[in-house]
Amino acid sequence: MKTSDFDYKLPESLIAHTPAKRRDHSRLLVLDRHNHSLQHKHFYDIIDYLKPGDLLVLNDTKVIPARLFGKKEGGGAKIEVFLVSQESKNSWKCLVKPGKRLKVGSKVIFGRGKLVGTVLKKVETGEQIIRFKYKGDFWRIIAKLGKVPLPPYIKKANKRERYQTVYADKLGASAAPTAGLHFTPSLLRRIKKKGIKIAYITLHTGLGTFLPVRTEKIKDHQMHSEYFEISKMTQEEIKKAKRVIAVGTTSVRALESASHISHIKSQTDLFIYPGYKFKVVDAMITNFHWPKSSLIMLVSAFAGKDFIMEAYREAINKKYRFFSFGDAMLIL
Repeated sequence: MKTSDFDYKLPESLIAHTPAKRRDHSRLLVLDRHNHSLQHKHFYDIIDYLKPGDLLVLNDTKVIPARLFGKKEGGGAKIEVFLVSQESKNSWKCLVKPGKRLKVGSKVIFGRGKLVGTVLKKVETGEQIIRFKYKGDFWRIIAKLGKVPLPPYIKKANKRERYQTVYADKLGASAAPTAGLHFTPSLLRRIKKKGIKIAYITLHTGLGTFLPVRTEKIKDHQMHSEYFEISKMTQEEIKKAKRVIAVGTTSVRALESASHISHIKSQTDLFIYPGYKFKVVDAMITNFHWPKSSLIMLVSAFAGKDFIMEAYREAINKKYRFFSFGDAMLIL
């Protein structure tokens, strides 16, 4: 199967540059895999498709202020460091601009010395491993010095507060699990009141998740590894559930990874594409994804490539909004 099989043309006007005025007022395209039907709804209608005994699984990762701006020690050149994933307590895999200005051993000074980064290693994929030295609490320092990253097509910086789910809790993501952005506290209360259980997993979303697949054959693509954890309580709820409904592809990957990994805390580079047999997830909520991305391959594995492409054509014809601040799909 080729990467080009998952390409489609999207009018630029359908890329969502801003979120809906109210989180749960985004549009919702409901796909029923069993009778091959499509329905046009709003996200607040999702409660009509949930039943007592269902388990809704949410990713409670929280986007960190991952963009840091500093100066190279000695020369004073401006350097941007983007925290991608934590390698150890004080070391991070980072994207660096301009990366060529730094060598192994180079130091970058942030906030007049409140934070100092030293390049330990350059990775073949282009990232750099940087060890940070600081006094005090790392997250408080990052909160003061860093900026929450937004996708490049989102121009309004004042929308950063909407680039977190209302249940975001555990710091560590460099990108939001966007399917969860549609939920409101009120909608979650109504869902619980109906008898639907809610459980949480954590998968710290990295930038690699959203990048297009570059290989000609999809089986040759290597996923970036991401940290995830699933509590014993959530594992027990999964066993008891009539249906497991994953909110977002991040939740799907964590749940399916845990089906063959015994550890509660682990790393996953699971690549789900057509032919994969799902072991845990019975339904999913997801946004509309970039052409040729691993995410559109994942939903194609779940619902069938032809059905997904049909749904995307319908969404484009009906002028749904795409990507992080865009509309959603419920796949049953």
